[in-house]
Amino acid sequence: MNNMKKIGLSALAGSLVAFSVNAAEMSASGGAALYFSNADTKSSTNENNQWTMGDSITMSASGELDNGMTVSVSYEIDNDDTGGGDVYDSHSMTVSGDFGTSTFAGHGGSTAMSAVDDITPNAYEESWDVVTNADQNNVNGLSGDNSFLYTSPDMGGATIKVGYLPSDDTTTDVSYIDFGIEAAVGMVDGLTVGFAMGETEAVSSTVIDDQTMYVKYTTGPITAAYQMSESDGAAGSSDIEFEGMGVSYAVSDDFSIAYNVTSHDQASTANDQEATGISLSYTMGGITLAGAMNDVDNVGFNSTSDTDGYEFGLSFAF
Repeated sequence: MNNMKKIGLSALAGSLVAFSVNAAEMSASGGAALYFSNADTKSSTNENNQWTMGDSITMSASGELDNGMTVSVSYEIDNDDTGGGDVYDSHSMTVSGDFGTSTFAGHGGSTAMSAVDDITPNAYEESWDVVTNADQNNVNGLSGDNSFLYTSPDMGGATIKVGYLPSDDTTTDVSYIDFGIEAAVGMVDGLTVGFAMGETEAVSSTVIDDQTMYVKYTTGPITAAYQMSESDGAAGSSDIEFEGMGVSYAVSDDFSIAYNVTSHDQASTANDQEATGISLSYTMGGITLAGAMNDVDNVGFNSTSDTDGYEFGLSFAF
């Protein structure tokens, strides 16, 4: 072997050693959880096995750079696959510092709109969750793989979020950008207001503009919120308006209960999708029992589809 090859191999080996020394040490987190649920008790006479258990493991790591910035990464292994055999789920990397926080999500990320699609307080899940197909008409902008989200630092009680989803020819063939702002109202202790909007560079028959505004008030053990949203499509018949109200009450440090009401109104139909939900959460020692019972009329704006559902979970912290 000539001297040049020896020098090259030595340099390569040195670089590999240096890289391995700087590699992050990953930690794993998960838990023991058991669920009992039924997403459709009115329209189905056949009930499958209603018991499931939690099956998610999250691998994560973080570290601080010499310039003071913090970098973190997260990978979730979750067996919620529908048949493709891939259990690799949500994954993202985040850089934070004095400038705020920037996140790139390969999968499972949110945008400024999707993060606030329903901010009304609950103790488990939203009023339109748990029930089959009741979450398909939410006003939540666009979200997808390989998206960006920037969150500003606190600016006198206000924070700003900006989301961006690049064009993807294999799914939507559009690019999407949105922003949101949330601020505490200094004159009223416990009062928060927020606004978000998104715009799609869209092909025909897809969403053009989404926007939402909300107000939330917390006093003692009670939190109440009201929200209005709308989605304007390329055709007026596809426009959707959303309205939601909710209140939660912390009975004690261990027990909370909430009640929520939401309505989805589509311009092309007279049948509003209306949902009500009751949720609760109780923690004792390292054990948490939480659940929701939801009822949705006119699921998907279909007057013949009135459905209710429930889910209860038992989890252990150790």
